[in-house]
Amino acid sequence: MILPIIRYGHPVLRQKGAEIKEMTGAIRRLAQDMLETMQAARGVGLAAQQIGRALQLTVIDVRGTDRPSQMFVGVTEMAVEPMMPIVLINPRITRREGEEKGSEGCLSFPGISLEVARAGTIHVAAMGLDGAPLQFIATGLLSRAIQHELDHLNGVLFIDRVRPEQRKLLEAELRKLEKETRAALRKKRG
Repeated sequence: MILPIIRYGHPVLRQKGAEIKEMTGAIRRLAQDMLETMQAARGVGLAAQQIGRALQLTVIDVRGTDRPSQMFVGVTEMAVEPMMPIVLINPRITRREGEEKGSEGCLSFPGISLEVARAGTIHVAAMGLDGAPLQFIATGLLSRAIQHELDHLNGVLFIDRVRPEQRKLLEAELRKLEKETRAALRKKRG
């Protein structure tokens, strides 16, 4: 089922997600709905906060982009395409290496793209949808997407990662988006 994507200005985007303690049918369905929602919106990642749920759950799919990615399990490089989409539960970054600047967008900020500095290589530990532990190393777009989504899981937005002068250029657009979101929330409440 395709779910509505929460936009900037909604308080849930600033909430740290709760740890998922047990794999249930409801969590599996939520992950599947998030995948369908992300794919319908043509995104490469979606965090639970973006669909109104403050949980440590994100989905990522970097297939079909022209930006390269690499994934390693131990020292073995894995083909990225067959590993996608990937569901990460209670993910954390255990190590960061290097720094790269790159363009990022966000489904909760339609039409906004920013230059953001992120680690070039990350080491990730998480649980998969089957409940088994996952550990891997990611570079390129996959690394950037995971860092972006893990920020969401901790209530941090990509606009928090840019230089103040870059954010200042967006202030009017951000105020407008926040105002629209808050008006929609008031209308929904009744």
